[in-house]
Amino acid sequence: MIKIYRWLVIFHAFVGIGALFGGLGVIIDPSGKGMGISTDVLVNAPFDDFLIPGIILFSFVGVCNILTAVTAYKKVKIQAYLSGVMSVVLVFWIVIQCYMLWAINILHVVYFLLGLVGITLACLLAYKQMLFPLNLIFKDKNENII
Repeated sequence: MIKIYRWLVIFHAFVGIGALFGGLGVIIDPSGKGMGISTDVLVNAPFDDFLIPGIILFSFVGVCNILTAVTAYKKVKIQAYLSGVMSVVLVFWIVIQCYMLWAINILHVVYFLLGLVGITLACLLAYKQMLFPLNLIFKDKNENII
């Protein structure tokens, strides 16, 4: 179980640091030119520039993943839930981003797959700890109900 926590720390720190830098880059320059992108890709998005997506990326994906890495390092009891939620947030972020940009590139695929890895790790941790709802499905061995 300690290995799962270690992988969760690495996973959330990696995603969080990347999101902090990506979000900060477009917050500083909402035109995206400094990051090598153009606002022309936002033709299907509800935004004129990258400021709002940058704020969301920085705060929800970046800061929250860093905080989740800290909780994984401290091995909090509800870590499986925290990691699961943040991994689902990452997957949704990527899907929504691809939909709004109407494009998929290699980074989208990599981070989508990373989100699935995070979900898998969170599910494994929940299983190892027999957290809700698994505690209802797999009863205590002393009760002989499995």
